[in-house]
Amino acid sequence: MAVVLCYGDSNTHGFDQATGGRYPGDVRWPGVLAALLGPSVEVISEGLNGRTTTWDDPYMPDRNGRTYLGPCLASHAPIDAVVLMLGTNDTKTIFARSAPEIAAGVSALLDVIAASGAGPDGAAPKVLLIAPPPVLAGDQRTEIWGFGDAPAKSARFGELYRIVAATGGAAFLDASPIAEVDPADGVHLTPAGHAALARAVAHEVRALL
Repeated sequence: MAVVLCYGDSNTHGFDQATGGRYPGDVRWPGVLAALLGPSVEVISEGLNGRTTTWDDPYMPDRNGRTYLGPCLASHAPIDAVVLMLGTNDTKTIFARSAPEIAAGVSALLDVIAASGAGPDGAAPKVLLIAPPPVLAGDQRTEIWGFGDAPAKSARFGELYRIVAATGGAAFLDASPIAEVDPADGVHLTPAGHAALARAVAHEVRALL
């Protein structure tokens, strides 16, 4: 059985902006992905609200994606493919990071995966890097969460992540034209967005496997 690890933030966790809870497993894109790929593929969902690429959040502990990535890979090894979608939380004003710096954080995560030996026979897992959909203006929550500058920064994810993927030997998917975020908060995927993203990821993962 092939193993696919989905490593991300609240949009992989399945945050439901309407309730503040979590979408059911069959609505979240990793759950939909598992159904699409079928019983021959194990899909592991490792999403965490607030997770960044490489930054420590003073308000939300244990959100540094690089700190947890190594243990996560070792825990689930052997892993055939990692689907990586992070960077949205890096756009928060508290981190004061530019879009290129965020892309550099993603590149650092690709380095961790490449050096992990967490793939079959001690090789590195294959990687699908996803550029998250851009953040929209949203409502007051978007501002309170610290996403004031996020729309402009996240609008560059597609072009920058494509370069990072090519340099790091990863497959690439731009979620911007595929997965819609809810305009109510401007950050989190709608159920339709989860389903659309899952279909696109399934196509790319089949090619990797």
